[in-house]
Amino acid sequence: MKINTLTLKNFRNYQKEVVKFEDGLNILVGKNAQGKTNILEAIFFAVIGKSFKASKEKEAIKWEEEVASIKAEFSREFRDVAIELIFNKSAKKAVKIDGISIKKIGELLGNVNAVFFSPQELKLVKESPDERRRFMNVDISQTNKRYFYALNRYEKVLANRNKLLKMSKDFNALKETIDIWDKALVDLAEKIYLERKLFIEKLAPFAEKAHNYISNGQEKLEIKYDSFDFGDKDFKSEMLKALQKNLEKDYKHGYTSVGVHRDDLDIYLNGVEVKSFGSQGQQRTVALSMKLAELEIIKERAGEYPILLLDDVFSELDIDRQKRLLNFTSRTQTIITCTEFNLKSEVNILQVVNGKVQKNTAN
Repeated sequence: MKINTLTLKNFRNYQKEVVKFEDGLNILVGKNAQGKTNILEAIFFAVIGKSFKASKEKEAIKWEEEVASIKAEFSREFRDVAIELIFNKSAKKAVKIDGISIKKIGELLGNVNAVFFSPQELKLVKESPDERRRFMNVDISQTNKRYFYALNRYEKVLANRNKLLKMSKDFNALKETIDIWDKALVDLAEKIYLERKLFIEKLAPFAEKAHNYISNGQEKLEIKYDSFDFGDKDFKSEMLKALQKNLEKDYKHGYTSVGVHRDDLDIYLNGVEVKSFGSQGQQRTVALSMKLAELEIIKERAGEYPILLLDDVFSELDIDRQKRLLNFTSRTQTIITCTEFNLKSEVNILQVVNGKVQKNTAN
């Protein structure tokens, strides 16, 4: 799959701009704060329906404007897809697929797939388990709507259970009423657990292969899913027992201490935990390898490679690793942002200057 054309109106620092992409490698070159990353954000918005930035969606509207829009035209093996998002300061975001409005963001997922990486993705390795759960959730949801809806329901049930824990004045009365939430939580948790477990079982060898290639065989990457370990016992019955066992503690603290909302990933290089002992360069390469492994997972599930979006990926890679990365990504349409590009390669170079994009002659 690939993106052919991206049309932006009043999005971030773009007033009105049409960007055309080619198969293979596309390089967005420009100084900092010119709008390179905003283009990747717009593509990601069209694929996921959300930004990879933490800012509020209405902040994507250009200063002093009321409405902004993104329109992306994609090609898949057997069909073309046009996705449009409209942001309004006084209304909810609107999403259209081939001109038809959708009501739920879940309807957008799976029409097109993309993998995004930036220096901020170091959080995936070095920060809290929230980041690693988000990594699993975004990737699995792109090709599995049932997982997406189960995850949304789980979060709602969890919120209701936590609300009950906080509001209940009597522990004995709580025990009589919380059972309905426990059973609902357990049913959804099993679905999420099984999908995450399968995902990591498939991702780990791909990530190991990608890391081995980029690092030229210098390090061995291992990734393990850290969740419940009930062995051969029934997941739902064992988790239900765990919820009941921890109920008094949960009541005291006002939150649920057992569940897939506490899952994590254990990541090692040569047997050493990367989060605590890896250098920033190692952490960056590990995060990149995990993202590259997503290409193979999505290809396996969707039948086509996703679009690869790489933001400022060259900044801490030496020339050898840059060349290896470009070679590794040659199987899919790739869009990379950088301040300069000096490698000799068949590429589509686009110069970005203050919200304007102009095609340059490839080097």
